[in-house]
Amino acid sequence: MEILTAEALVLDVVDLHDYDRIVTFLTRWQGKKRGVAQGARRKFSRFGGQIQPLGKINVTWREKPGRDLVRISNAELVRPADDLQQDLEGLLLSAYLRDHLLEFAQEDEPDDHLFRLLDSTIEGLKEGIDRSLATRYFEAWILRLTGVFPAPQSCPECGQALWERGAVLPPMAEGLVCRQCAGQAGESVSPEVLEFLLRIGGESLRQIARRPPGVATLEKVDKLCAAVRRRFLQHELKSYQVIRETMQGLERA
Repeated sequence: MEILTAEALVLDVVDLHDYDRIVTFLTRWQGKKRGVAQGARRKFSRFGGQIQPLGKINVTWREKPGRDLVRISNAELVRPADDLQQDLEGLLLSAYLRDHLLEFAQEDEPDDHLFRLLDSTIEGLKEGIDRSLATRYFEAWILRLTGVFPAPQSCPECGQALWERGAVLPPMAEGLVCRQCAGQAGESVSPEVLEFLLRIGGESLRQIARRPPGVATLEKVDKLCAAVRRRFLQHELKSYQVIRETMQGLERA
């Protein structure tokens, strides 16, 4: 049996039986883990108030070879995230961020980049950075980090700069090509969207927030990332569908 301790971000908490919980958490060097926190539902549990979605914790767990679930022995809350979930939009956004890591992060595979992306996005939201901007930054970066949607520097077909010729997302494709290579098919990508996708490669979320793109540009980034994500996963994240339906319902009300 191996005993490990690490800083982690809580992705999911699910009740198990009468007194326990299954916790999914993301670490820098051990990747994504799922473990049982025994007694976490008891009134005077040592885990009381320490495990919350998107919270940062110091966690200790035991692993046995061949076991899918680890045994969590201790968790200490380092940074709470409940302040991000005080309203409906915050709850939906939190679920959306977590869904990305539950889908894209791999079990037991270290990925410091994914950890730092989620960590810095949470920090930005807690500092008051616009939610839409932080979400677009996060979803565009996670597609890039997982190799699905590379930085739009040049056309993969002809090698010409996309900024010069303009970009298109062809039907069923996951990457951008220039307008000339795309022909008549595909969804056009505006220069403003290209600029944002290039900026995130060299600027932090805080830096982009000092000179943010317009609302219309962020909406286009949202649609583009959603299209690429759906084509790669062959389905849409449930939380994204809930967000869209809920927001549309509120707009009609």
